[in-house]
Amino acid sequence: MNIKSLVEPKVNRGIPELSPGDTVKVSLKIKEGDKERLQQLQGLVIRIRKGVDGGSFTVRRVSYNVGVERVFPFQSLMIQKVEVLRHGKVRRAKLYYLRKLSVKQSRLKERQSKVGVSEQVAPAQEQEAAMPATSPQERPE
Repeated sequence: MNIKSLVEPKVNRGIPELSPGDTVKVSLKIKEGDKERLQQLQGLVIRIRKGVDGGSFTVRRVSYNVGVERVFPFQSLMIQKVEVLRHGKVRRAKLYYLRKLSVKQSRLKERQSKVGVSEQVAPAQEQEAAMPATSPQERPE
């Protein structure tokens, strides 16, 4: 018997498409006694686990020189929203190697979006068009 046939996971709509290496800000609903408040955790997504129970993602941050990791289920109702601040350029699915590095060493380069690349190419093409075309024979050596 399949677990998925018994209970269908309800994915939280406040969570966008995530990938490892993204810097995210997670807003959690915290209950303290009879009061509720929102707590934000900003960190790096080091792991995404997909499964029949809906899956989860792990966020890592360094606070006062101590690495803190927290696992959030995708179907948790305690998560109000998740904002993606940056997309990191990574080549691995699980970024466990960041645990061994210092904060400064663990910084990731930002992934270029396709829109940003086309905007950068266009001015370069304009500059080439503005320059006079010379053949190899006309150039002085």
